[in-house]
Amino acid sequence: MLEQLVIFTRGGLILWACKELGNALKGSPIDTLIRSCLLEERSGAASYNYDAPGTAYTLKWTFHNELGLVFVAVYQRILHLLYVDELLSMVKQEFSEIYDPKRNVYNDFDDIFQQLQKEAEARAEEIKKSKQVAKPMNNNVGKKQKTGFDEGSKKKGGESGKDGGDGESTKGRKLENGLTNGHHVGSKESLIDGNVNGKENSNANVGAFDVNKLRMRSSKGAKKTDAITNKGSKADPKKKITKKNRVWDDSPTEAKLDFTDPVVENGDEGAQVVPADEGESMMDREEVFGSDSETEEDEMEKESKHETKKKGWFSSMFQSIAGKANLDKADLEPALKALKDRLMTKNVAEEIAEKLCESVAASLEGKKQASFTRISSTVQAAMEEALVRILTPKRSIDILRDVHAAKEQRKPYVVVFIGVNGVGKSTNLAKVAYWLLQHKVKVMMAACDTFRSGAVEQLRTHARRLQIPIFEKGYEKDPAIVAKEAIQEATRNGSDVVLVDTAGRMQDNEPLMRALSKLIYLNNPDLVLFVGEALVGNDAVDQLSKFNQRLADLSTSPNPRLIDGILLTKFDTIDDKVGAALSMVYISGAPVMFVGCGQSYPDLKKLNVKSIVKTLIK
Repeated sequence: MLEQLVIFTRGGLILWACKELGNALKGSPIDTLIRSCLLEERSGAASYNYDAPGTAYTLKWTFHNELGLVFVAVYQRILHLLYVDELLSMVKQEFSEIYDPKRNVYNDFDDIFQQLQKEAEARAEEIKKSKQVAKPMNNNVGKKQKTGFDEGSKKKGGESGKDGGDGESTKGRKLENGLTNGHHVGSKESLIDGNVNGKENSNANVGAFDVNKLRMRSSKGAKKTDAITNKGSKADPKKKITKKNRVWDDSPTEAKLDFTDPVVENGDEGAQVVPADEGESMMDREEVFGSDSETEEDEMEKESKHETKKKGWFSSMFQSIAGKANLDKADLEPALKALKDRLMTKNVAEEIAEKLCESVAASLEGKKQASFTRISSTVQAAMEEALVRILTPKRSIDILRDVHAAKEQRKPYVVVFIGVNGVGKSTNLAKVAYWLLQHKVKVMMAACDTFRSGAVEQLRTHARRLQIPIFEKGYEKDPAIVAKEAIQEATRNGSDVVLVDTAGRMQDNEPLMRALSKLIYLNNPDLVLFVGEALVGNDAVDQLSKFNQRLADLSTSPNPRLIDGILLTKFDTIDDKVGAALSMVYISGAPVMFVGCGQSYPDLKKLNVKSIVKTLIK
C-alpha cells in the first residue's frame, strides 16, 4: 500500500499531500530525498531507498519542469508496488490542469486522486493476472514444441542412417568423414544431430574440412620462417656495435645542492634550526577569476553539427528564433552527449558524467525553450548551474572559526589526515600547519603513522622546520592509542590544534582500514580530512566510496563517522584535467577544503568553484 504522495514546488512549498493515506512516516524520507538527490543532481535515478529504524522506504518521483513542480510517492520497500510510476504520471497530468501559481490549497484534488489510485491499482491487478495465466500456457507450448522437435530429429536420424541414396544423408557422411579426418572424437548421435542441423544450413556445411592440408602448410611456413631467422642470425655478428665509455664532467658541482638540515648530518639534536618563513600562504590570497569572452558557437561546435545534420539548417535556425513549445529527450540528446564527452576528457569519471547528464535531462525535459536561444546553450547553462551547486559547500568550512570555538571550550581542535599511499599526506599536513601558524594558532603534530619506515622522521623534519612540537612513540605501536595520548598532551601544554598523521592504506586493505576506524572512533576528531590526488579519474570514485563504506562497516558506533572534507594534492600538475574534484565531491558529498599546488609550505589554496566549472565546460 502507498504510504504517502506529496506535491510541492521547486522552492519547497507543499501544495498537496494525500490526507486519505494519513500514514505517519518514520524519519524524514522526503527531506532526505531533497538533500541527497534533488540538490545533489542525482534526480536522474529511478528511485531512492531510505532506511529508518524499524522500516525501509522506497521513494519515486517525477517533475513538471514547465510549472516547477515535484511529485513524490513513498511506499514500503518490501511491497514492490508496480503501479506507482503510472500513478505518478496520471497525477502529474491531472494536477497540471488545475494548477494555479496563485493558489496554495488544493482540497478539491482529493477525490481526483482517489479515482486515479483505484484505476492504477485495477490496471496493475489485470496485468498481474494476465501474466499468471499466460505463464503455464507458454510452458506447455514450449514442452510440446520441444518434444515434437526431438521426435522429428530422431525419426530423421533413423531414416538417414538406413537410406544411403538421400542427398541429405550424403552430406551427413561427408561431414562425418571430415570430422574423422580432423581427429574429432565424438559419439554417433552427435554426428546424426549434426546431420539434422545441417539440413537447414546446407550451404554452410558443403565440403569437409581437411586438417592434414593445413598442417602441411603450417609446417612449410615454419620451415620458411626458420630459414629466415637463421639467415638473420648469421648476418647479426657482422653488425656489432661497440659501446663507448661515458665521459664524466670533471667540473665542480654547484655551491649549494644539499638542503639537508645540519642537525640531521651532525646528529646534534640541541642545535637551532632556522624557522621556515617562505612568505604568505596562498590560502589567504583572494584569487581573481575573470570570465573569458568565448562564443557559445565555439564551445558547442560539435553539438551544433549534429543538430544541423538532424534537423536541417532552416529548421534549426527557426527553432532558435521562435523557440520550442516543450523540450523532449530527443532534442537534448546531442547536446548532452557532447557535454558528457567533454566532462570525461577533463578527467571526470564516466559514471558520474552519465548521472549528471541524466539529472540535467530530467530538469529540462518538458520545459519551454526561450526565444533566440539554442538548445546547446540551454543545456550548457543548466549543466553550469548543476556543477556550481555540487561544488559549493553545503556547510561552513571555516576552520579558523571552529578552532576558536574549540579553544573557548578549552579543548584542542583535532584533524585526522587519511588517504591512500603516496598522495602527500605528511607534506600537506605541514602546509596546513604553516597556514595555521600564520594565524597565531598553536599547532602540535601527532606521528601516528607507525607502519611505514621513515614516516616519523619525515614528520619530525617538518616539525623542526616549522618549530612546532611533535608527539611520537616510534614504530609498531597502536596508532589509536598514540593519537589519544597526543590529544591529552596537547590539552596539557595548551595547543590549539592537533594534526594527526596516519599511514597510507589502500581502500581494500582490511587490517589497516580496521585500525583507522578504531582511531577515529576512539578519538572522535573534529575533522576527518581525506587527502587525494588530483591526477586520478575513475579511481577517485572507488577510493572515496570504499573508504566511507569501510569506515561505516567497521565502526562500532551506531552513527559512524565518515569523511568530512577533501584535500586535493598535485593540483598544479593537471592543467585543465580538473574532473577529479567533481568526482570526489559528487561521490562523497564532502567539500574540497584545501588544494595543494606546489612543494613549498605556502602552496596551499582554496578551491575556486567558478574557475573549476568554467574549465569543465569549455
